[in-house]
Amino acid sequence: MNQNSKITISQNVCKLRKQKKLTREKLSLLLNFENSYISKLEKQKINITIERLDIIANFFEIKTFELLISRD
Repeated sequence: MNQNSKITISQNVCKLRKQKKLTREKLSLLLNFENSYISKLEKQKINITIERLDIIANFFEIKTFELLISRD
């Protein structure tokens, strides 16, 4: 995964999470991810799998590819 993809996914997850007024920890809990996962994702410290992208997209009721599109 290249840095641009990491940045785009990070920004999109952060924006969606804030729209739902969720903390990083609460979102991790709701998704059944380890406690610090969303924090690491938003800080671009990890590479996300397709499976986890699907889980996040389903939670926010969007298509998976929408997490990969820059909204700037």
